[in-house]
Amino acid sequence: MTRPAPLSWRATRLVLAVVAAWGLLLVGSPGEARADAEYRPASVGGYFRIMARPDFQGGNGRLGYWNLYGRLLNEAPWAAVELRLHLLPHQPGTKEIWTNLVMRIEGGAVRNAEGSGGKLGEFQFSQLYAEAGNVLLEDVTWRLGTLQYWYGDLGLYDIRPAELFFQTAGLSLTLNKGPLELMLGVGDSGFAIRGFQYSTVVSGGGAFRLRAPRHFEFGFGGQVNWEPKVAGNRNAPHVTPGVGYEEWVRGEIVQNYLQANPGQEDFFPKPEARANLSWKGVGYIGFGDLGPIRWNSLFANVQLNHPDQRSVETFDSREYDIYVAELTDQRYSLMVGNELQLQIVPQRFDLSWAVLYGNHWDDDNSIVPTDHDRDYISTVLRAQVYITPVVHLLVESSVAREHSRNGNAFRNAADSIFENTGGMVDSRGLEFGDDDTRVTWQGKGGFVLNPLGAGIYVRPSLRLLYGVQYSTQNNAFGNSFVETPSQFAQFETVDRHWHHMIAVEAEAWF
Repeated sequence: MTRPAPLSWRATRLVLAVVAAWGLLLVGSPGEARADAEYRPASVGGYFRIMARPDFQGGNGRLGYWNLYGRLLNEAPWAAVELRLHLLPHQPGTKEIWTNLVMRIEGGAVRNAEGSGGKLGEFQFSQLYAEAGNVLLEDVTWRLGTLQYWYGDLGLYDIRPAELFFQTAGLSLTLNKGPLELMLGVGDSGFAIRGFQYSTVVSGGGAFRLRAPRHFEFGFGGQVNWEPKVAGNRNAPHVTPGVGYEEWVRGEIVQNYLQANPGQEDFFPKPEARANLSWKGVGYIGFGDLGPIRWNSLFANVQLNHPDQRSVETFDSREYDIYVAELTDQRYSLMVGNELQLQIVPQRFDLSWAVLYGNHWDDDNSIVPTDHDRDYISTVLRAQVYITPVVHLLVESSVAREHSRNGNAFRNAADSIFENTGGMVDSRGLEFGDDDTRVTWQGKGGFVLNPLGAGIYVRPSLRLLYGVQYSTQNNAFGNSFVETPSQFAQFETVDRHWHHMIAVEAEAWF
């Protein structure tokens, strides 16, 4: 994926002007504030996390590769601000029309805490929409803009498995009638999927939620994406005919064609137009306030990923576009996650336990290890002891197993050779490393200061943590180590399965 270019000074001034304008709206009119102390013309909220994690083992400041091992010590800095302008205030219990304008800016650029130097170009308008209630239909909220919808968070992993319309801008309506919630939406996901190579991707779907009595709720939903066939549009879905999967992943399509057709560079097969289809289904069950169970959330999703657009091969200093919709249109995935929050001793001891399972399969690929052909399972257990209402002791442990379905994807030693599953050296092999499975354990512990009292998810939090990881893969964390076993490499290779880290972190909602 192409990184966004840094904002120009003109764009930076525009962003600052928008933020300043919203800030003035937040202040409001003093006269209005005195007349109606409860009415606020605008409100602001947000989130941030910042940390210092010096890594004395050559890493990039994260304990492991990703949140499969729990979010603690595996996440980068982040900041988000959501601004909400109440054009017509919502009067609860009435059928009066109300309207809001909402904008969210977020990103991971924080000076001195990550590599971009805090550049505003790393931030984005992740949410921008207008919403109105009781217009034409009572108890219905209309939204125009970004349509992101989700049932809840898997907090220990900081992911949202049951999420819809993350990539969509369009129009939705949500009916809230007592315990019933029904959302229907339609829009375009083309910019999120294709970026500057935009092609229309029509998205439609909906979600249902029922909040039943006795602290129980469930929901389900789905979304379909359709990218139409448009002949002549180079950004629309196409297929380069006569292309095989293996020669594509090796980058040898053009080479093989010209070997079979010498001197025919200008007659490389033209792409053929087609349409693309993808879909996603989600489900959710939640219950709580049952003895020591504060809340339990079960999420699931199954999806067919949207096909890729094209790749580029260079041969004899000439670039050729390879259209790959037919080679990437059978990538499926299943994800199931559950998190249980327990209050063992009220105001003294809480537990949170989560399990995450994922299965990805690609019916187009049976020869090369990729993220589209794998399965994984992980569990995270966090215990928090409240020494005082403010000072807490946190202990967390996780273990995860990741398996590559198409052969060796992981290197267990710095000098491991490239070999196939038969154990024979194969310089033309498509596998990498000497094992098809990675097992990773992490342990974390330390002290937490929570000014607002007890609770695993109470914020703000100031944390002093120590973390340790053991992985069967060598150097299983972000790093700049040399991986080639060549004797002519400038830097020597190293074996390291243990990774240690100390961190000071701050996290807050506001």
